[in-house]
Amino acid sequence: MTAPTAPRAFSSGPVWAHPLFWLAFFAFAHIAVRVAVSPALKWDEAEQMLWTQQLSMGYGSQPPLYTWLQWLVNQVLGPSVLSLSVLKHSLLAMTYAFMYLAAREVLDERGAFWASASMLLMPPLGWYSVRDQTHTVLVTAMVCAAWWLLLRIARKPRSLDFALLGLVCGLGMLAKYSFAMVAVAMLVAALSVRTTRSALLSRGWWWAPFVGLLVVLPHAVWLFSHLHEATAETIGKMNIQPEVGRAQGFLSLIDGVAASLLLWVLIALWAFRAHWWRTPVAPASPAIHQMLLRFLMLVMLTLAGMVLFAGVTSFKGRWILPLLCVAPLVAFAARPQLQQDPRAGRYSVAIFGMAVILLVAAGVRPWFSGLRGEVDELNHPAVELAQELRTAGYDGLGTIVASDHMLAGMLRVRFPQALVDACMSAKNSVPQCVADHAERSRQAGKGLLLVSRADRIAPDWWEQALSRVAPQPVRSIDLPFHMVREGTPAAHYGYVWYAPK
Repeated sequence: MTAPTAPRAFSSGPVWAHPLFWLAFFAFAHIAVRVAVSPALKWDEAEQMLWTQQLSMGYGSQPPLYTWLQWLVNQVLGPSVLSLSVLKHSLLAMTYAFMYLAAREVLDERGAFWASASMLLMPPLGWYSVRDQTHTVLVTAMVCAAWWLLLRIARKPRSLDFALLGLVCGLGMLAKYSFAMVAVAMLVAALSVRTTRSALLSRGWWWAPFVGLLVVLPHAVWLFSHLHEATAETIGKMNIQPEVGRAQGFLSLIDGVAASLLLWVLIALWAFRAHWWRTPVAPASPAIHQMLLRFLMLVMLTLAGMVLFAGVTSFKGRWILPLLCVAPLVAFAARPQLQQDPRAGRYSVAIFGMAVILLVAAGVRPWFSGLRGEVDELNHPAVELAQELRTAGYDGLGTIVASDHMLAGMLRVRFPQALVDACMSAKNSVPQCVADHAERSRQAGKGLLLVSRADRIAPDWWEQALSRVAPQPVRSIDLPFHMVREGTPAAHYGYVWYAPK
């Protein structure tokens, strides 16, 4: 079995001809588009705006790293759409860059570009991460970084790379708990191949587990005492129902895998056609390719085992994405001759075209929703609502309690000096939640603003919210949605303002 070859040097061409230049260009373009398109927030964006009001060792069912990073960015840019977009698209750029570096360990620049940019053709990363995702983006970046460091170690083991691999794996666990499955499958796959096993057990290997444990240990202590809180929501989303039968689970698994890989497979087949299997040659770095194939096999066996033995019946593309994002690298490492294929330009053009399509789609999505008559979160008039609340007497400092977390996050951006929370019946007792905020506001000498929106409110929310505070009439604000077709009903907001005494 031949040893992995050293990566070739970067080509000495103009900077704009390098793939990393276009990676940075599209990252900046997406940031500009997101800031320009709407000051309102999507689901995960609003969640981060609320969570970053305080630092914690965990946030519900999610580990803390993304929120910590968002808190840091907020300290520089303030809690804003800009800070949300800068962090997300920086992490997306890192995801593609790390996969490019991983692929450069076994492929030329063109093949490395394909292995990285092909992830753009995976909708959970190429589109849904742009639309509204947080932790999935971060954990995918850490997975790609782990692949880069593992392949560097397979080529030439160094103590520094072992330490960095441990750091990345620790951060991966703090990004999303599903990283554990990736790490275990990577370890088993690497140990199962003689060449990569020798590299992985080289001098200095202990730095990886040592650094990884140091990074994870503080959160692990917290997790031990909050295990139900951290796992209940995720288990619920997986829809564990052994009595339903395995067929539903396997259908959901197939759907999740197809949602991640099908578009990429179709475009790759269109571009290269029979060249994928005509005149096959030896893979680039056979030992590494064998390890990558075994990793994918282990992942699929694990997912199938979750259906067979755990009764999991629901899989989503964003859950499967970090497990399968290495698939394009596996494919192009298996067929390195495609890098010189006469049809190679077609594939590069298809990737570039998809990048442009996704950028345009990110800009027009609220108009598209509005023209269909389906009001999106981004159609809400955030700036006008804040102005109306100020006109009604809100001072920008009093505690804000909203009927849903997206409205709360949107107001957190408009009133960064206020404490903002969402009291929702699905999460907590609305009367107790509102009463607690009212008492804390009274003790701090601040006012209390209760606010709701008509398109996302429980029928009895106001009745519950006012049941343990001084009764006041609920006042209304009606504002036109942005970017909607003529005749769309206005956005309706209700509020009660308790001025400070």
